[in-house]
Amino acid sequence: MATGAALFGVGGVAGVLLLAAATVCLTSGCSTLGYYAQAANGHLDLLQSARPVQHWIDDPATPPALRERLLLSQRLRDFAVAELKLPDNDSYRRHADLNRSAAVWNAVAAPELGLALKTWCFPVLGCVGYRGYYTQLGAQTLATQLQADGWETQVYGVPAYSTLGWSNWVGGDPLLNTFINWAEPDLARLIFHELAHQVAYAQDDTTFNESFATAVERIGSRRWLQQHGTPDMLAAQALNEQRQGEFRRFTLRWRGELDALYRGDGSAADKRQRKAELMQQMRDEYTAMKTRDWGGYSGYDGWFARANNAAFAVQAAYNELVPAFERLFERSGSDFTRFYAEVQRLAALPRDQRRATLAATP
Repeated sequence: MATGAALFGVGGVAGVLLLAAATVCLTSGCSTLGYYAQAANGHLDLLQSARPVQHWIDDPATPPALRERLLLSQRLRDFAVAELKLPDNDSYRRHADLNRSAAVWNAVAAPELGLALKTWCFPVLGCVGYRGYYTQLGAQTLATQLQADGWETQVYGVPAYSTLGWSNWVGGDPLLNTFINWAEPDLARLIFHELAHQVAYAQDDTTFNESFATAVERIGSRRWLQQHGTPDMLAAQALNEQRQGEFRRFTLRWRGELDALYRGDGSAADKRQRKAELMQQMRDEYTAMKTRDWGGYSGYDGWFARANNAAFAVQAAYNELVPAFERLFERSGSDFTRFYAEVQRLAALPRDQRRATLAATP
């Protein structure tokens, strides 16, 4: 799954809520609009915590390990511009230590017998399938309220988000302590993913936006590792991609089983019982696969322990359209400039036409 998102993502699109928050606060005032106030204030606090990367590098108090990671981040940032044709701006040229484990926390929800994410709509940029908070308590409070109304929910920490380029005039999206120490391939993917959100954005289409950014992160990270990866790093990445692919295919199959159940005939009570049986079968099969094929690798244990309709819906948002985007990249001659122009053209189409055109990509 992707590691970051747009405002608010894992990223979602944080930039969406920042602009929405700013708009509402300017037109209506923030004093009685707690959610918008926390979004605007939280992002401003994040920006004010950031210093240029070179300041951190030159500061004798900066730990050597952090200095090395910051130097790596700038090589990745330069690669993103030169090789991936991603925006050349101030984003990821500053760093902030937030003294917390996530940039924001997202709350997502899906029906008890359905797989569509609940959406929230905001001024200016439309609707998204998540609601982000700068404190875990805020996200968990919303999730608890939604559960009381019958929704299945998930709350997860987001290490980074994109403001879609709108914050470049005040320094851009910064590097954060929440991800700067990740393994090199993961750090590369996150930076490429978040920068991709600045290239194209389709209003009211979280799956299109996140799948596009995920496709860019995968293509870009492979290119980075081909040019800069060590043999051990390449081997580890190949194993990681193999597991990720098997995980996606596995969960897609079970998502299909659940979707067929929810759309089929039968009473709600019968569907609930069958759903419980399918979820248990899925977990049992995962345990067997993990032991048989992955040597006991437990990296997905948490996902399966918490799996519900909301978890399946979020995963689909980040992966459902990735194969189509990868085909579009190949059809564009593996030329990023042509690829981005086509994605921008699709983003401007009505949603149904956009999806149909992308699905028809040979």
